[in-house]
Amino acid sequence: MFALVADVASYPTFLPWCSAARIRSRSPIEGGETMDADLVISFKVFRESFGSRVALLPGEGRILTDYLDGPFKHLHSEWRFEPLEAGRCKVHFQVDFEIRNPVLSGIIGLVFHEAMTRVVRAFEGRAKNLYR
Repeated sequence: MFALVADVASYPTFLPWCSAARIRSRSPIEGGETMDADLVISFKVFRESFGSRVALLPGEGRILTDYLDGPFKHLHSEWRFEPLEAGRCKVHFQVDFEIRNPVLSGIIGLVFHEAMTRVVRAFEGRAKNLYR
């Protein structure tokens, strides 16, 4: 699951509303690596791109994302992978963000829960396709 989430370049193939992804750079850090990545999100008439710095920490079972540039005031997320028996794991995901554009923020606020449900299902579906 760590590898699936870390594969940002593949997001457009399975994540709803993600129309493009680009890895700007990769750098080693203690315990893993960082990558700077751009995602393009398309929703109805809105199309926005944003950049993030992603810290991949496989030894800790964590992936941390911090906002670099784009339509947000701030964005931070954390994926944490808790090993379970029989090669399974429990995935914890937290995200905190605020969008600069009040119109886009209002639209996202109306559909946020449904959108996050679809994103989680997309990751689950991708895992089933890759690992079963």
